[in-house]
Amino acid sequence: MSYTALYRKWRPASFEDVKGQDHIVKTLKNQVESGRIGHAYLFCGTRGTGKTSIAKIFARAVNCEHPADGSPCNECETCRRIKEGTSLNVVEIDAASNNGVENIREIREQVQYPPTEGKYRVYIIDEVHMLSIGAFNALLKTLEEPPSYVIFILATTEVHKIPITILSRCQRYDFKRISLDTIAGRLKELTEAEHIEAEERALRYVAKAADGSMRDALSLLDQCTAFHFGEPLTYDNVLEVLGAVDNSVFSQLFRAAVEGRTRDCIQTIEEIVIQGRELSQFVTDFIWYLRNLLIVQSADDAEHILDTSMENLALLKEEAALADGNTLMRYIRIFSELSGQMRYASQKRVLLEIALIKLTKPSMEQNLDSVLQRISELEERLAGIPSPAELAALAAAGQASGIQEVAGSGAGSEAAGEEAAQPETVVLPKAQYEDLMTVKGDWGKLSRRLGGAMRVALQGTSLKPAGEGCLSIEFTDINNYSIMNQENRLAEIKELVESEYHRTIEFKTHLRETSAPVSTIYVSDEDLKVIHDDIEIED
Repeated sequence: MSYTALYRKWRPASFEDVKGQDHIVKTLKNQVESGRIGHAYLFCGTRGTGKTSIAKIFARAVNCEHPADGSPCNECETCRRIKEGTSLNVVEIDAASNNGVENIREIREQVQYPPTEGKYRVYIIDEVHMLSIGAFNALLKTLEEPPSYVIFILATTEVHKIPITILSRCQRYDFKRISLDTIAGRLKELTEAEHIEAEERALRYVAKAADGSMRDALSLLDQCTAFHFGEPLTYDNVLEVLGAVDNSVFSQLFRAAVEGRTRDCIQTIEEIVIQGRELSQFVTDFIWYLRNLLIVQSADDAEHILDTSMENLALLKEEAALADGNTLMRYIRIFSELSGQMRYASQKRVLLEIALIKLTKPSMEQNLDSVLQRISELEERLAGIPSPAELAALAAAGQASGIQEVAGSGAGSEAAGEEAAQPETVVLPKAQYEDLMTVKGDWGKLSRRLGGAMRVALQGTSLKPAGEGCLSIEFTDINNYSIMNQENRLAEIKELVESEYHRTIEFKTHLRETSAPVSTIYVSDEDLKVIHDDIEIED
């Protein structure tokens, strides 16, 4: 006996077997039970979502001698003949190869004769968008006013190509992509029924690769089990057959791209090519990986959106912190453009390597998002260089605590041989000191999280205490002062500090008269008491 493919062997035989299209199944079952059956239906949706299967079930249900709960019994003579394809009452037409006017004229001649058995003659026209304009026009009148015993079921994957005159004469049903969980559950049922040992992780990857199509999932499963016949189906086996790579490779590649390690990126691609992986599938999976990173970074409840384990989610959160949202969106844009180019490219590897070089070297692009990334990198470099005033303050603080430190030379006044001004020491109450130190240490990082104009205006500013629960932002540039001296912008800084430190601190602005650096050391009153305690030497 010849082998039957899984998607044919396990084609749904009743409405109860259909997965992922409950809204359509319930409507059609109610029509069969109530007898309110239409004369023309349009089933539209992506491939492998059950359009033709439901059309065949519905054709049996309306002609079944003993329907049960709106579904065909599949046991009566009519059901068996329709299922075997020997019934003259159910006609399947492939519009891709029968798209002429003469084919539609044959249908118009056939509908004049009532069914020889059962109640209805059902015409299932698959890929109906392939009909010619003349064929559509020939179908119009018959579709609008067919005999009472005729039902038309039109199926298409490209509903936008159907003339509006046809759409208006049909009941339209949109088939949704089947969810990953639903496909994975169905695959588990079938592997158990077929006595195939398979890892759940492997089945979930097959379901993901199917992209919402149950038929594609069954075909991929058939392919994987045939390659590893008689062996347990593992996750690694699936990756090998489908030419895919593990998420650890994406993690490795992403970290290398963020850190600008071009050589490591190219080396990773070299390893993938040697393993014989499919580069187009690799690009598609990497885009999906970047999308997950962006969701983790942008959404508070990412664990409810992403279908992943807690361990993978923790790793995604760790890696999402390595780049900001603009950088991730730039990566996604570059690889999305690459995905379209690779479809017709003869040198896929070269295009992939060029895309990775673009990731590691933003200067190669002139797009806005690449310019923003370059500005962000420059800001981070500048933020790591302490100002002359900060160097003096750090040196004075080291002397006050009894720690001898050697401050690096290089400030402008010291290079000229001038003695640095002694910083002023200010004693603060403990609450004010804690507020100031909490925000001051992260002031550069906080300012970079604000909007573009605010981020630029806050560069070079410093914080001063302004009473309990209040800090003053000190400006030396009047233009930057004017930008930030607005209630809504100060409120935005307040909200950011509240979300970051769970502490309410008010902010105000102040314009200094001089742009010369002011060096101040702030000391808590409690710390000052400790410093001035007498030191007793015990024997």
